[in-house]
Amino acid sequence: MALQYWAQGAQSEARFAEAFMADSPSRRRKVIGSLLAIVPVVVALAGWLDNSSARYAEAALTRSLVTFAIARTLDGAISVAQGTQVAVEPGGVGVNFALGQALDPINDLVERFSAAMLVATSSLALQGVLLDMARWWVANLALGIAAVLALVAIWLPAWVGATGSRAGIRALAIVVFVRFAVPVFVLGSNLMFETFLATDQQAANDALTVTRTEIEVIAEQGDAAATPAPAPSLTERLGALVDESLQALDMRERMQRLTDSVSNAVEHIVHLIVIFALQAIILPLVFLWLFAEALKKIAARAAQL
Repeated sequence: MALQYWAQGAQSEARFAEAFMADSPSRRRKVIGSLLAIVPVVVALAGWLDNSSARYAEAALTRSLVTFAIARTLDGAISVAQGTQVAVEPGGVGVNFALGQALDPINDLVERFSAAMLVATSSLALQGVLLDMARWWVANLALGIAAVLALVAIWLPAWVGATGSRAGIRALAIVVFVRFAVPVFVLGSNLMFETFLATDQQAANDALTVTRTEIEVIAEQGDAAATPAPAPSLTERLGALVDESLQALDMRERMQRLTDSVSNAVEHIVHLIVIFALQAIILPLVFLWLFAEALKKIAARAAQL
């Protein structure tokens, strides 16, 4: 008796497997299409993509604000020091060091750098606003409705017809693009930044900070030298002669270091402009295009289910 029941069960399973395998290619395609419709809804409701992209966007905006502040303070230091001359008189022989000549190669570039950083910072702030809009509950509701329509189009095409099926799948692709385009390009561009650009950006920021400090120190020495001192005695004059000679040598070394630092700063400024142009404009557009192309291909395949 047990053997008979077992044989009947085996026959039933075999008939079920044959019936399922007869239609398995179509069923598999429909299951895959259903998963493609359900996964975006799950991701939207889970919120991990939104939270990760929001953290990256906030970090990117903070970095941009820091670099923009460095650019503005460097521009201010150059403006103050532009007309400053450091006068040293060892032995009564006047030696003047003009800061303006050392700062000429960087003066105009820093102003353009500040303008470029303002554009980059505004772009990154706009990305944060778009992220908040994408996470709005209405977007999730629209995504859920579009997913339901797509599932109906996949499993019950006779109810909506061929045109309705294609329209439902296209509607889901459009809603998925609107809902996830900003998180995807924010996440992608920031991952690229952290992988390839973060070290260069920090090194450039540090170099510009050092250059600004050197400019401010030398400008302050010029202001101090412009203050007249009371007439010293003979002994004090001899001591001052030695001090001023050493000061003149030290100032020459400082001016040479400043000139070298300014030359390096030009290179760092260009690097920072390229880095933030990539992060704020170019990379988001690239990932936006890739995401759109991927959705087009997925929607075209889903329409054939």
